[in-house]
Amino acid sequence: MVQPSYHHLILAFLIPLTLSNAVVSARLFPNVSSLLPDYAPLGGAWDAFRNFTGCHRGDKYDGLANLKSYFQRFGYIPHAPPYNFSDNFDDALEAAIKTYQRNFNLNVTGVLDAATLHQIVLPRCGVADIINGTTTMNAGKENRTASSSSKPRFHTVAHYTLFPGMPRWPEGTEELTYAFFPGNELSDAVRRVFAAAFARWAEVTSLTFRETASYFGADIRIGFFSGDHGDGEPFDGSLGTLAHAFSPTNGRFHLDAAEDWVVSGDVTRSALDTAVDLESVAVHEIGHLLGLGHSSVEEAVMFPTISSRRKKVVLADDDIKGIQFLYGSNPNFNGSTATSAPERDSSHAVSATSLLTFFAFAFSVFALL
Repeated sequence: MVQPSYHHLILAFLIPLTLSNAVVSARLFPNVSSLLPDYAPLGGAWDAFRNFTGCHRGDKYDGLANLKSYFQRFGYIPHAPPYNFSDNFDDALEAAIKTYQRNFNLNVTGVLDAATLHQIVLPRCGVADIINGTTTMNAGKENRTASSSSKPRFHTVAHYTLFPGMPRWPEGTEELTYAFFPGNELSDAVRRVFAAAFARWAEVTSLTFRETASYFGADIRIGFFSGDHGDGEPFDGSLGTLAHAFSPTNGRFHLDAAEDWVVSGDVTRSALDTAVDLESVAVHEIGHLLGLGHSSVEEAVMFPTISSRRKKVVLADDDIKGIQFLYGSNPNFNGSTATSAPERDSSHAVSATSLLTFFAFAFSVFALL
């Protein structure tokens, strides 16, 4: 067995400092039947917004400041005020709502009607819909910006969207490796879910994906974390932002450990209102890791929201066109998808088990300091 290097030991101690609220195990349910019947979940992170039904410009309502923070978080209000947001329904909030309604194919009224609020409170991806003041959706409509006087900066092709500057993995890349945060100690069943999610993208592109035991050496690094975990994008508990991933070639992919993740079984039949399908979220976030932004095509996996107890893993035509624009098509792709799990990397000098054991030891030593 290869002895852990001094470099690895230092990195092991740095992880708790940079990911101060990382958790050892996420809320992962092996299947829907394992959910406890007496478990009483709390409401979703944004359920209180339902109280704003019917609010419009000129109103003042307790809590509207929180809704403004929501819209700022996802890019609809470009700049925060020097102090806290007010509870006034002002012009900026109305403009944000209209843009949001346009992106999600709702009636553009600027009013917080029931349909708009129903969409707002759904669990969603933590990646913003509007980046650098430019909306990234609009279902194939012309490029738009937050300011009508500025020129569009986000590249939109058909319905799918790409990040500003169209970042992608380097030309000629054929294989990307991925690894899991050692502190999560994920089961083989969970790893197979991610393998299946990567396989869905590999089926339609020239890219392949391989799991590796080397977390620090992997192209893509996956982990379950809670709250403020050191990347400037804190998680907010059950049924808020489910996960987020960064554009190429950053490689970070984080999931909220507070969610009730269902690993296998029919999530639509779960008795738990807060059950979230792990593969559905993984497929979406991998799209971001490869360079896709959000789509306003509701059938696309790159649509920003997904209801609890819903499975959505099949790439839509919009997703396939977007990823093939970036990386070309798999020569074996015939227009239909059928997933197969990629081979795991078993050739690494240090096995995943030994690496996890080493990190567990390092963390325990750190706790005693």
